[in-house]
Amino acid sequence: MSHHPIHKLNRPGEGKLTKIVLISVALIFLSVFLVLPLITVFYQAFKFGIQPYLGYLSDPMTISAIQITLISATIAVVLNTIFGIAAAWLISKFEFPGKKIILTLIDLPLTISPVIIGIIFVFLVGVHGYWGEFFASRGIKIIFAVPGIVLATTFVTFSFVARELIPHMQGQGNEEEEAAILLGASGFKTFFLITLPKIKWSLLYGIILCNARACGEFGAVSVVSGHIRGLTNTLSLHIEILYNEYNIVAAFAVASILTVLALITLIVKKLMEYSESRDLEALEPAIAEVKS
Repeated sequence: MSHHPIHKLNRPGEGKLTKIVLISVALIFLSVFLVLPLITVFYQAFKFGIQPYLGYLSDPMTISAIQITLISATIAVVLNTIFGIAAAWLISKFEFPGKKIILTLIDLPLTISPVIIGIIFVFLVGVHGYWGEFFASRGIKIIFAVPGIVLATTFVTFSFVARELIPHMQGQGNEEEEAAILLGASGFKTFFLITLPKIKWSLLYGIILCNARACGEFGAVSVVSGHIRGLTNTLSLHIEILYNEYNIVAAFAVASILTVLALITLIVKKLMEYSESRDLEALEPAIAEVKS
């Protein structure tokens, strides 16, 4: 019975070839699905020059869409930041019945189609919805108005801040907070002086991702907005209307705003990751001294 030699997995040249193939696949994928679309957006946006481009952006309907997008995104980010901090604090610092249920519900907006979310709100607070008459009798209009856009945007972005904070806070433990409370510090003082500095980077990541998602939301907002020009159109909806009217260059010009926002988001996130790594490097000597 002959024994065949076991070939090494990393024979000379084999690892190099594998690396070249993987890099090539990655570059092709990024070029087709990322770089080319980005180039197309800006090429089409500036197709007729800078003056027409600025004209598209200064159009009253575009200005209105920008304002509504900023209003809805700002309110959604503020509400979700407050909720995210409270939920992360509750889940990471306390044990209570139903904890796993709350964690599951936090993930719910990530699993439901945004269009379905919009339809749910129409049935809940629309004119003919369960609570529609209650709001209508008090002169409060939610669906086909900015409050509906804010409501839908907040729900869609519900998970981002909480999901960034919860793992981070769970990994930190409770020792420092418990020591501060034993020394007489209040809950709020403990949070702002001990917990918040430790979670600042995760909090900022969550806020950035939440804001980017809120600004680009389409599905849920499309259902609850009514597509009323100058009143309920966000940037995403305005782009769709321009495209459907075959005003392609104007659509790409407005789309470039969201594209720039996405690029800024990535740059800011990378800068934060760099700052966080610098902070960790600065702490390494102290940590090593404590361990020794």
